[in-house]
Amino acid sequence: MSEQEILEQLAHTVVEGEEETAGVIAQQALDAGIDPGIAIVNGLAKGMETVGHYFESQRYFLPEVVLASLAFQAGVKVLQPHLKATAVKTGVVVLGTVQGDTHDIGKNLVAIMLGAAGFEVHDVGRDVPPEVFAAKVKETRANILGLSALMTTSMAGMKTVIDLLKKEGLREQVKIMIGGAPVSERYAHEIGADAYSVDAVSAVRLAQSLVS
Repeated sequence: MSEQEILEQLAHTVVEGEEETAGVIAQQALDAGIDPGIAIVNGLAKGMETVGHYFESQRYFLPEVVLASLAFQAGVKVLQPHLKATAVKTGVVVLGTVQGDTHDIGKNLVAIMLGAAGFEVHDVGRDVPPEVFAAKVKETRANILGLSALMTTSMAGMKTVIDLLKKEGLREQVKIMIGGAPVSERYAHEIGADAYSVDAVSAVRLAQSLVS
């Protein structure tokens, strides 16, 4: 199979929720010399993007999303150890999904890619209260705080976090980047974030630019 065919197969296994097959195809990608980062972003993550669209249109429901997530994770488990991590620490990132939002696949992908790029990543999880973000930024002396939201009902939580950082005198020490389906560069500007990232690959480039 060509590289494109393998990437399409990876996406397909996620969309179909084929956990075991996802791991097999991921290994085929490695055997074919495909960069594991490309396999994750242009294969597995593309599949999850499709699943997200299906869920929004009610073509898929929670059981299908869970199966897709398991397939995604199975593929990542094979590929992640082969990501080329740099020995030089690039910066410190605190990353999480804001309170009221339990989506974390996109956030997890960003964490993987940032770690491979040499960042020290502190993933505080999903449905995270503002106080937890602030405490972790203070504890780790993070350069960057990454906030994720995948629902319009939870995206306001990003501003709540930023306001708390200002109140506690932490805002000036950390750059804030946001991401997720409902947010945009305009929204980042409106709430006082430093930057917006559309996907995991651009998140890495963005983080690198914020600490350079």
